[in-house]
Amino acid sequence: MRTLQCDVVVCGAGPGGSMAARYCAEGGLDTILIEKKAEIGAPLRCAEGVSKKWLQEVGIEPDPSWIRGDMKGAIIKSPQGTTFQLDESKAGAEVGYVLERHIFDKALAKKAAEAGARIMMRTSCTGVIREDGKLVGIKARSMGEEIEIRAKCVVAADGYESQVGRWAGIDTNLSLSDIDSCIQYRMCNIDVAPDYCEFVIGSVAPGGYIWIFPKGNGVANVGIGVMGRLCKGDGDAKRYLDDFIAKDPRFAKGQILEIMGGFVSTCPGLDCSVDDNIILVGDAARIIDPITGGGIAHACRTGMYAGKVLTECAKTGDFSKKALMAYEKMWRDRMEDKLYRNFMAKEKLATLDDETIDELIKMIKTADIGEVNVYNLLKAVKERFPKVVEGFEDLI
Repeated sequence: MRTLQCDVVVCGAGPGGSMAARYCAEGGLDTILIEKKAEIGAPLRCAEGVSKKWLQEVGIEPDPSWIRGDMKGAIIKSPQGTTFQLDESKAGAEVGYVLERHIFDKALAKKAAEAGARIMMRTSCTGVIREDGKLVGIKARSMGEEIEIRAKCVVAADGYESQVGRWAGIDTNLSLSDIDSCIQYRMCNIDVAPDYCEFVIGSVAPGGYIWIFPKGNGVANVGIGVMGRLCKGDGDAKRYLDDFIAKDPRFAKGQILEIMGGFVSTCPGLDCSVDDNIILVGDAARIIDPITGGGIAHACRTGMYAGKVLTECAKTGDFSKKALMAYEKMWRDRMEDKLYRNFMAKEKLATLDDETIDELIKMIKTADIGEVNVYNLLKAVKERFPKVVEGFEDLI
């Protein structure tokens, strides 16, 4: 069996994996980045919406090649039709882009390659290698060939279905409350605002929301997420989405060009995302915004943090859990409070009826909120509807 040697092997070339590989390589580590698919970024499994404010933080320069739409703002809508529209003057950096995700992901992988990372396509991790109880690498299948990749540390960046972390002994199980069942159509011939993302909450999408992310020329990603424990039967997400589309005249002439489906985790991260000689990043670590299901920014941040910590660990040769806890501290210091607050808000939102949601949106429309973000929205809600934020008032 062919054996490869490196300092770090990164499993998965999504945003988290490519960022980890880039920052490891920039730090001088011999890095291998493996990707099980034949094309990075495809097939699409994402609504493709991101805010702008975090890109500079992780060293990503906006590029017109992967920006499909530059949004002016967002529209939040109740099932009863009450809307709250916010633009950049209110939302600031929370306003964002709609991406061409397959181009975006390739651009991140290219940066990793330019930094010196070796990319291996059609290469999937099939297990981990332990010697004397120590994790020393992974087993993989590369273009049909069984191989071993020996490494000082493994980065699990294999997304929602992450197996690498589980094989390494990290509990990545989720409750049904922390899983959203999702389906999305890319539609054409539809009449939606070209530069506003739209979010519809309430009984039309139990425990989640419907999104419309425009991509120009009458094309948009139209999708839904439904909380797992609120699904009553097979295909619930599709049924809710189809009902919504059928009742909205803007979709009367619409046609579906692409369908994608899957699941999203909506918990505030694992209890611990490191162990001896392994780090989990992004969706694999369940580090994803629980209220929106958005994970691109979190994957990029955690990938960067992983690369920086591994660079430091390489200086001492210590890749133990204790040494890797610096990564755990980094992401928690930056994101944990917000993730937990949004997790609690997600749990409360799932219990509200349509009338209460309608009242909340009416209240938000009239509230004096300087910059509109989840934190400031919850502050306004706390004043008028304190019961909605019971249990996490101290985070607001």
